[in-house]
Amino acid sequence: MPAADAGDFAAMGASAVLRIASSLERLGTETAFSVLARAKTLERSGVDVIHLEIGEPDFDTPAHVREAAYDAIAAGQTHYGPTAGLPELRAAAAAYLAETRSLTIEPESVLVATGAKPFLFFTVLAVCEPGDEVVYPDPGFPIYESAIRFAGAVPVPLPLREELDFAFDPDELAARIGSRTRLVILNSPQNPTGGAIGPEATAAAAELIGETDAWVLSDEVYWRLLYEGEHVSIATFPGMLERTVLLDGLSKTFAMTGWRCGFAHVPEPLVDPLVRFFTNTTSCVPPFVQLAGVAALTGPQDDVAAMVSEFRARRELVVDGLNAIDGISCRRPRGAFYAFPNVSGLRLGADELARRLLEEAGVALLAGSAFGRVGLDNLRISYANSQENLTRALDRIGDFVERLQGPPTGPA
Repeated sequence: MPAADAGDFAAMGASAVLRIASSLERLGTETAFSVLARAKTLERSGVDVIHLEIGEPDFDTPAHVREAAYDAIAAGQTHYGPTAGLPELRAAAAAYLAETRSLTIEPESVLVATGAKPFLFFTVLAVCEPGDEVVYPDPGFPIYESAIRFAGAVPVPLPLREELDFAFDPDELAARIGSRTRLVILNSPQNPTGGAIGPEATAAAAELIGETDAWVLSDEVYWRLLYEGEHVSIATFPGMLERTVLLDGLSKTFAMTGWRCGFAHVPEPLVDPLVRFFTNTTSCVPPFVQLAGVAALTGPQDDVAAMVSEFRARRELVVDGLNAIDGISCRRPRGAFYAFPNVSGLRLGADELARRLLEEAGVALLAGSAFGRVGLDNLRISYANSQENLTRALDRIGDFVERLQGPPTGPA
């Protein structure tokens, strides 16, 4: 049989159909990054854009944390470390979680990962078979639903009601928990609403879940950014720590988003499965990053207190400014650094409004539809920007809405 020549191989390549896995159709994304990309494109063309789309603190990582990283690099802490995390950070994180939640947590139950997302994604994969149900907040962080669908599980959205300041009704939670529920995801304070789960609702959730065989993933990465009331973790209720992945991290509290370091208390049956997921994907968090994390958790907290104080001032500025615009109403968020105004009183839907505010007013923010079905009439505004820029953004939004609504109409 004659050997094939280059032309034959070229013809074969031209006719080949290269496929990707159909499971990728179930994998979602974060709209914030696509809006950021569009905003950056506009900036390169000379447009002045005010960024209210990305959820990360606009503060520097505290100096003592950076110094700890420099020292660790200089000391050669630049190689592989244990997949579960350095003993130093596991111990520091265990003490931090125990002290801040009034719990007893051992270092062996704490794992370290490249941010919070691996805990979200791999916990779903670890506990869910196809067809199992996962209850999660709506509006909510979009990676929740993405991970659920990718695992072949069934997403069961739990509405966060605007009239309840974006809390959930325990009766609605009860109606969504059944024999197929394998995981309940809670988030407080919340992205995107800035709402927080109060002690009574948390207690009700603990009682309801305690009657099932469901796991809990309690996403508490914004807990230090709480402006009113006391943070109460579901893990503190009887019998809940043993079934709860209690998630925290360095990104939001210490302005360390790019460092990629999260940590969590993990119930004993899930420790080995999650470590195996980490081994198969990320290997480990760089040791110098982890040692910086030790400095963040155990060192001075002045920078955190100053950041929270500034965010509180920005919250007042943004909420008052939004409520002064005809057609927009905004609840006062209890935590995080997001406002979730309702724009149903305007002539444009939220999706089109978000698009035009970027294209025509130079204000980058997100439509509530990026976070679920309940927020279709809302926008998400990140006030992780200076008060000067927030004031400019409010002026631009107000001017745009005034042009949009047109002159007032009255009797001829």
